[in-house]
Amino acid sequence: MSTFLRVRAFIAPVALALALASCGGSGDSSGQPPPPTAASLSDAEAVRFLTQTSFGATDADINTVKQLGYRGWLDQQIATSSPSHLNYLDNRLAQLRLTQPTASLNPNHFYESFWLYSATGNTQLRERMKLALSEIFVISMVDPNVDVRGAGAYYDMLGANAFGNFRTLLEQVTLHPMMGIYLTHLANQREDPATGRNPDENYAREVMQLMTTGVDQLNLDGTVRTGGGGAAIPAYTAEDISGLARVFTGLSWYSPTPTNQAFFGRNRDPDASIRSMIFYPIYRSTSTKTFLGVSTASDGPGDLQFALNTIFNHPNVGPFIGRQLIKRLVTSNPSPAYVQRVATVFNNNGAGVRGDMAAVVRAILLDNEARDTTVAAGPAFGKVREPMVRMANWMRTFGATSVSGRYQLNSTSANTSLGQSPLASPSVFNFYRPGYVPPNTRLGAAGLTAPEFQIVDEVTVAGYANTMQTAIGTGIGTASDVRSAYLSEVAIATDAVALVNRMDRMLLYGQMSAALRAALTDSINSIAIPGAGATQPQIDTALLNRARLAVYMTMVSPEYLIQR
Repeated sequence: MSTFLRVRAFIAPVALALALASCGGSGDSSGQPPPPTAASLSDAEAVRFLTQTSFGATDADINTVKQLGYRGWLDQQIATSSPSHLNYLDNRLAQLRLTQPTASLNPNHFYESFWLYSATGNTQLRERMKLALSEIFVISMVDPNVDVRGAGAYYDMLGANAFGNFRTLLEQVTLHPMMGIYLTHLANQREDPATGRNPDENYAREVMQLMTTGVDQLNLDGTVRTGGGGAAIPAYTAEDISGLARVFTGLSWYSPTPTNQAFFGRNRDPDASIRSMIFYPIYRSTSTKTFLGVSTASDGPGDLQFALNTIFNHPNVGPFIGRQLIKRLVTSNPSPAYVQRVATVFNNNGAGVRGDMAAVVRAILLDNEARDTTVAAGPAFGKVREPMVRMANWMRTFGATSVSGRYQLNSTSANTSLGQSPLASPSVFNFYRPGYVPPNTRLGAAGLTAPEFQIVDEVTVAGYANTMQTAIGTGIGTASDVRSAYLSEVAIATDAVALVNRMDRMLLYGQMSAALRAALTDSINSIAIPGAGATQPQIDTALLNRARLAVYMTMVSPEYLIQR
């Protein structure tokens, strides 16, 4: 493995610097030609599409995309439901209690379901959307008050609404008890002038700032509206937050027999952490609630419906959520024209329906700016692949299996590991801010954002390289639970060129540079295949090491780290 270590020592320190110089946003695209027909799709086009829509391409996935075409594949994925994380957790707990009657769940059990479904599931688009939505509508198990079973139900809820209507998604997020705990509007009480108590404003602020409107008024193309002197026009005020906060009072744990005790979480129903919160009228504000230019003074459910309808119909929501999803799936800096096309579909799916998320996702992924490789070839197109996505990509593309059947990866949040775990961001602002600009870089000089670079530094680059060296080499997780035999790669490993071509096909959608191709070929050939007199195990070991090296060098290269 000396060649393996030598190559890692070369690539890891330079990966950050090269990546910072090579990623940016997109330019505008002219016109909207129809996507290629299924019959005309190449392997490279199919893999690039799968890079944006899944956790990684497999040979079977490539063939399916080529057979169905982009739109046909999307339609199939949108129509298919994903397996339940809550069901996995409930079954896991029952299994644990066979030998430990008092056993309880912890975040590692949710991570098992995440890696299992991400790596092996057939509903890949929905799995990617779950992750994307979880980084917009953020809850985090870093907060010890967020229940693991509840977190699983929350993730299921995001998946169930990924291709439904945004208005329904917004309501179910608002009423989910894990959001109520995380952003502290669960058991939120009405104002009391006698004591000076005011309703908690946390959710009222973040539901606008981070989930729907953003802080500034937007044009349909996502650019900021400005007023006198060129200053941005705020999307809301402090008074809007205070007025909206009164709507989110009186909500607390589900109970079949609501009482004051139940409001404060005592004698909690066994399913209270997974069922929508309910109103407790005695704790609800009865005052007039004024926000975003409107007022309401109905009962609790009436006020809530009015408020959510008002937010949902705000003109910012289409460009805001459209740009957020483009950033997570396609490119960090979509052109205003791209954002406007997507926002237009959000506002009206063509049949008079606002907020149709299936139509929005189709618009994002079928847009010329997402599909045209000449746009992607520009110096200002691309995004950093999140570490979680890279790990799942390795598992899925190279057929990694779990010895235990449970994909037992514990937390990968340390900066010496992946720096991320699902549903474990350090704050409501996710792992990184959507508008982050790396300082002292070409990106910053060009005024471009690169959100994922907020969790990229020398330590995390080395942590990723070390983690992937272990995973690719011997497996990862408890007792190296998740590992790959690289059957397809070993089968061609006698031919360095063929092995390099497979890396190019599966990981780089045919865009591998001549320099990386030469480096890979030389390094693979440096692992000699034993000749006459060698045993079959010795030959097999050499072939396996060649495969591992090819995968590792590709997955730590800047060309892989930047999705284009």
